[in-house]
Amino acid sequence: MKGEICSVKEITEGVRAVINSKQEQLTDAEVLSLIEDYVLQDQSTESYSFRKKGEIISGIFNSTRKDLDLLQPYADDKEVSEIMVNGINNIFIERNGKIEKVNVRFESTEDLEEIIRRIAAKVHREVNELNPIVDARLDDGSRVNAVYKNIALNGPILTIRRFPENRIMMEDLLERGTITPEASQLLKTLVRCGYNIFISGGTSSGKTTFLNVLSEFIPKDERVIVIEDSSELQISGIENLVRLECKNANAQGRGEISMRQLIKASLRMRPNRIIVGEVRGAEVLDMIQAMNTGHDGSLSTGHGNSPEGMMARIEAMFLQAADFPVDAIRSQIAEAIDIIVHLGKLPDQSRKVLEISEIAGYNNGKIYMNPLFQYKGNSCFSSSGGKQKGQLEATGNKLINILKLERNGIYI
Repeated sequence: MKGEICSVKEITEGVRAVINSKQEQLTDAEVLSLIEDYVLQDQSTESYSFRKKGEIISGIFNSTRKDLDLLQPYADDKEVSEIMVNGINNIFIERNGKIEKVNVRFESTEDLEEIIRRIAAKVHREVNELNPIVDARLDDGSRVNAVYKNIALNGPILTIRRFPENRIMMEDLLERGTITPEASQLLKTLVRCGYNIFISGGTSSGKTTFLNVLSEFIPKDERVIVIEDSSELQISGIENLVRLECKNANAQGRGEISMRQLIKASLRMRPNRIIVGEVRGAEVLDMIQAMNTGHDGSLSTGHGNSPEGMMARIEAMFLQAADFPVDAIRSQIAEAIDIIVHLGKLPDQSRKVLEISEIAGYNNGKIYMNPLFQYKGNSCFSSSGGKQKGQLEATGNKLINILKLERNGIYI
């Protein structure tokens, strides 16, 4: 095994030396042909099977031409939605909703760190011992989080969240049973009429995907400002679109552009709507104030275990930004957000809309909710396909705040 690794390392170094010596820019096909010649002619690989030689050729090609090195095959696999690297020896993927460990490893910590630095550099971000955490994205829009070895005890950590090649539409969610036709029609109407909608849910529950889907219902003649920590939304069909992305400070601690700054700047851009990819902290204050100053139709997401839990988190994040009386904070939140859509990932790995609730108002120290749809199910599985039983059902409650509907000529 050790001799094999040395052989691959030597071939890789030899290939890189040849590529660097070439005056002209080599295409991927030319590099692949060069690697094939090297591997097939190298005496140290004579005893290897054709399959093993093919693996070596693929590995060297990925390490010399692809940003993700040995992770590239998983990044190219359309069935893989998540790649999780826990140090050089433990690499996991999520394929079709199931997590599995893969039989590959990095030769050294330096190789893994090089991939992380390469990814960060592509989006003009730094990662080192002074800046040990980085959020970035790949060319295909995949979301990347990396943690440097000085704070990750089991080595550098790299997590890549991949998104579908083709944008998911509401029809796809209906086909998967994520939402019902009745609920989707309501949300379509609410988005068009300018209701402020907040999407909550746990990790990997589909919040970003759902926000993308709702954005397709925004009227095409509006001016939309999109603000994200790391760009990943795939909003299309809107010509008057501005996309803003946060920026980390450099090694000297300068140049940081926070989400709070971007939200404040967006208010001077004459937006019809503001879309904030995800609120995680003090920027929620500026978002709530924007919603309360005439910027209807705003959309955002956040991590929460339930609609009520999300309201409590927003309140806590609000308190990070300013020492306001709790009554004033809750009143502003209730005034700003019209609808909460809560998503969840069930034991069968399917993602569902679990609740759609209206923020009905604030009174006597409490934010009141008006559930419009709730998921009815149990922990049992059906005998066919192991799918979760249950579905999203209308509660029978009527929408209370109908002013925005009536302004748009819709009467219920």
